[in-house]
Amino acid sequence: MPTITAVDVVDVRLPTVRSGPPPTHPDAGHSVVYVAVWTDTDLAGHGLASTAGGDNPRCVAAARRVAAPLVGRDVDDVAASLGPTYRGLVGAGGPDADAGVSRSATTAVLTAVWDLVARHAGKPVWRLVAEMEPADLVAACDFGQLSDALPRQEALEMLERLAPTRAQRVRHLARVGYPAYTSLPRPPGHTDTHLRASYETAVADGWHAVKVEVGGSVGSARRRLAAARAALGPDATLLVDARHRWDVPEAIRHGTELAEFGPLWIEEPTDPDDVAGHASIRAALSAVGVATGGGCHSHGTVRRMVEARAVDYCRIDPGRLVSVNEIVPVLLLAAKFGVPVCFPGGDVGLSELVQHIAMIDFICVSGSMVGRLVEHVDVLHEHFSSPAVVDRAWYRLPTDPGYSARMHPEALATYRYPDGAHWRQVATRR
Repeated sequence: MPTITAVDVVDVRLPTVRSGPPPTHPDAGHSVVYVAVWTDTDLAGHGLASTAGGDNPRCVAAARRVAAPLVGRDVDDVAASLGPTYRGLVGAGGPDADAGVSRSATTAVLTAVWDLVARHAGKPVWRLVAEMEPADLVAACDFGQLSDALPRQEALEMLERLAPTRAQRVRHLARVGYPAYTSLPRPPGHTDTHLRASYETAVADGWHAVKVEVGGSVGSARRRLAAARAALGPDATLLVDARHRWDVPEAIRHGTELAEFGPLWIEEPTDPDDVAGHASIRAALSAVGVATGGGCHSHGTVRRMVEARAVDYCRIDPGRLVSVNEIVPVLLLAAKFGVPVCFPGGDVGLSELVQHIAMIDFICVSGSMVGRLVEHVDVLHEHFSSPAVVDRAWYRLPTDPGYSARMHPEALATYRYPDGAHWRQVATRR
């Protein structure tokens, strides 16, 4: 029986993938707090959570505090007590002026715990969860901020209803996969001609759903969406990402103008915590859906969005909610209210994590792919030992044990901050 002997926490910062010279500022690019849980055998668990680069030192310190109680524990005991383990670790980060720092740290640690348990069982995380008894899965979950909207007994009954047909949906995923969309941001200096070529390339690569970033002037947004729709054709799914740049009146005004291009949704149209604002936007934009939730650090905020009918598509970011323990209750809540869930995948390791969550939703919770998509951006996957596999716009079912969160040792040695090979080289150029 393996025993946890140590936990390493690493500040990892990868440069942004872009044309032109590489960034030289350590906060530029993609930053994560990375956790490795070691045992007295060759078994190990790996987890990560995205951060703002400047927060990484505090996140690393918080993750070390959170993970400390794991040392000395038997892995079988952890696997048999995922709920109590979660509750024991959530409060261990200590006080912090920024609650997001503690939650990011805890997310990285709990992701490593689920990865460890799944590897110990020899299963990918989606299969580990899909083979859990409904009562055991409920016991592992945190319904604290959701319990009056979704009592545990109701959650149990929802899981029990789909349990007899889980195997059918696993076979469907193995045969077909899970639908994906790709995102095409606008790098500085790229012209509309470059963008049109990008859209045409996406179509040639088999993408049937594409997300376009807007949020500047409405004139610029119209040009981008017109180019995208012309390249994609009338039947492809077009998604719009405003990246929180608008206030509520702007979101309503711009969303109304952009509706002629037939987007399925406008993502993050305003402040991610503004429940009333999202409800107003959704009421005004009858022809366009509102997608939000990915920017929320609390499943309580997601709950208020869903209950207020402020969202058509609930975005769930496994780097913000504290691993499977908090994510599954949100999946259940969304299913109860008939809100499809969609998943971001554009940051370090996010595609690797969200593929498991999307498949858990389909197999165990909603039983549906209608209105559901997982983002995939083809960058940074080479740094992972079990990268997400997307074939002609469909995620393939992961087969390797774990949560797909393990980074290659070479990547860690290169991009750990400040002593990785890349950052030492950057320091010499200053």
